[in-house]
Amino acid sequence: MIDPLFWLGLSILFVAVSLTAVLVAAIPALQELARAARSAEKLFDTLSRELPPTLNAIRTTGMEISDLTDDVSEGVKSASQVVKQVDQSLDSAKKQAQNLQIGTRSIFVGVKAAWKTFTRQKSPRRQVDRLSPNASSSPLTSREREAKRQRSRNENGYNDAASWGFDDEDSLPKSTLAEEWSDQE
Repeated sequence: MIDPLFWLGLSILFVAVSLTAVLVAAIPALQELARAARSAEKLFDTLSRELPPTLNAIRTTGMEISDLTDDVSEGVKSASQVVKQVDQSLDSAKKQAQNLQIGTRSIFVGVKAAWKTFTRQKSPRRQVDRLSPNASSSPLTSREREAKRQRSRNENGYNDAASWGFDDEDSLPKSTLAEEWSDQE
C-alpha cells in the first residue's frame, strides 16, 4: 500500500478542485444575486419616495369621497323634503280647486235659480173664494173644488209646463226681460 500521505494529498487535491468548480459555478449566480439586490434596493427606494404621497392622495381622495357622499345624502334629504312640500302643496291646491269648483257650481246654481225666479211671470195674487162668515152656501163637492183649482192654476200661469216656453229643462224661459218688467208692473 502506498503511502497514506499520498492519499491525503490526493483527497485534498480533489476537495480543492471541487471547491474551485463550485466557486466557478457560483460566481455567475452570485453576480445575478448582486444585480437582484441592487434592483430590489432601487425598487425599495422608489417605493419609499412614491408610496407615502400616493397613500396620502388615496387617503385624501377617500375623505373627499366621504364628504361628497355626505353632501349627496344631504341633497337627497333636502330634495325629498322639497318633494314632500310640493306634494302637500299639490294636495292643498287640489282641495282648494275642489272647494272652488263646488263654490262656483253653488253660485252658478244660485244665480240660475235667481234668474229663473226673476224672469218667471208673476201672477196676480191668487184669489181664493172664501166664504164669508155670514154667507150660507152649500159646501162644494170634490169635483167643483177640483175645477176651481184648475181654473185658478190656468189664471196664475201654472198650467201645462210645455207652455212655459223653455228650450230644455235647464235653460231659461224664452221671454225677454222687457216683457217680464211690463208684466210685473
